[in-house]
Amino acid sequence: MIQVKADSTEESKSIKRAALLVATMASFIGPFMGSSVNVALPSIGDYFSLSAVSLGWINTAYLLSAATFSIPFGRLGDIYGRKKIYMAGVFVFTIASIIVAMSVSGLMLILGRFLQGFGASMIFATGMALLMSIFPASERGKVLGITVASVYFGLSSGPFIGGMITQHLGWRYIFWVNVPLGLILLAVIFLMLKGDWAEERGQKFDLLGSLMLAVSLLVTMYGFSKLPETYAFGLVALGLIGIAGFVFYEMKLESPVVDMSLFISNSAFTFSNLAALINYAATFAVTFLLSLYLQNVKGYQPQEAGTILMAQPVVQAIFSPLAGRLSDRIQPRKVASVGMAFTLLGLVALVFIRIDTPLYLIIGVLMFLGFGFALFSSPNTNAIMSSVERRYYGVASAMTGTMRQIGMMVSMGIVMMIMALILGQGEIKAESLPQFISSMKISLIIFAVMCLGGIFASLARGDIKRVK
Repeated sequence: MIQVKADSTEESKSIKRAALLVATMASFIGPFMGSSVNVALPSIGDYFSLSAVSLGWINTAYLLSAATFSIPFGRLGDIYGRKKIYMAGVFVFTIASIIVAMSVSGLMLILGRFLQGFGASMIFATGMALLMSIFPASERGKVLGITVASVYFGLSSGPFIGGMITQHLGWRYIFWVNVPLGLILLAVIFLMLKGDWAEERGQKFDLLGSLMLAVSLLVTMYGFSKLPETYAFGLVALGLIGIAGFVFYEMKLESPVVDMSLFISNSAFTFSNLAALINYAATFAVTFLLSLYLQNVKGYQPQEAGTILMAQPVVQAIFSPLAGRLSDRIQPRKVASVGMAFTLLGLVALVFIRIDTPLYLIIGVLMFLGFGFALFSSPNTNAIMSSVERRYYGVASAMTGTMRQIGMMVSMGIVMMIMALILGQGEIKAESLPQFISSMKISLIIFAVMCLGGIFASLARGDIKRVK
């Protein structure tokens, strides 16, 4: 395949439109499924008689896999072609959706979710890189804003549609929906997105380093998810030692899977990724908690709970394109830092939630959080991708995805740990509602403190010198 660069010709405009369409569709599918699953979790728990901690693994398995494999696939995309890896990811994700939809046990469902995460890692690793390869620096904020808006459209429609599907058809159909969407996406990529992009073609792929990183991340994240078990601390320590060994190993190679100079000499790249990690760690599990709260505490049906949860991502979808365009004109760190501050205030408000909290207050806080997320996400991604050269787009895109997945994993890990300590391994029942509320409050306090640190990380990145 040839490498195609964006210029003023009609052909390049067609490629731009195709790339944006592909990125937008893929950006919609993952969040749509994730937010749908959150609403369906109580129904899945009842069907398989799963505890609250086991329900957490339905999300955790997906995040664990996606975080583990994103960076190696980003590097493979740089070398062999980002479109190839992207298409492979969509194919695996679609097959995994079939497996999950046909699950006969909680274990099979969780393993299927792990495979879904494996496919998603290929998509995350190359999606943003494809856009950055095709669109010039002056348009990046705009197109990133559009794709982020599609993410939030998936998040906003997922709870409502997922709740309706769960209530009227059953939770399995949430995963069946991914199959025709995946097939349509593959057809669009194959027929409309001509060419491929591989600025590092001919370079060697660092297989040993990739294995070191994958195993280290897997052990670290798995250990974190099993806290406060005694053995989990040993797994986390072992994984962190492995990550440290990976860093030293990579610094000696001519063609590493991750060029450590990106972190050592590029503060904008480093702190933007750190800010992303903190933001997702402090916010991802909020929807999980509120889904359980609305259905188990307030007694809403899945469709009703999904409709309520739409408040947050609808606001995100409205304001993300505006925030993306704003970050093309104003330094992204300023816009993103304001977004992180709004998020902090929203989390603090949720700390005071009670069993009898009025619904209108919950919806108001969700809308406030949505505005904060919108101001943070697309400007922060713009900052990451604009701070590196073209040849690093795959790794930068993968690093962005990895920070997002690790952040989500940490978020779920914190909630699962708190629930394990307070609720134990039991299901959420009427007599345990006070303990559930306590675990939710403690989790939200931790998230708020993390978000406060995220504001400083966002400000510390400095101004971005955009790389064309």
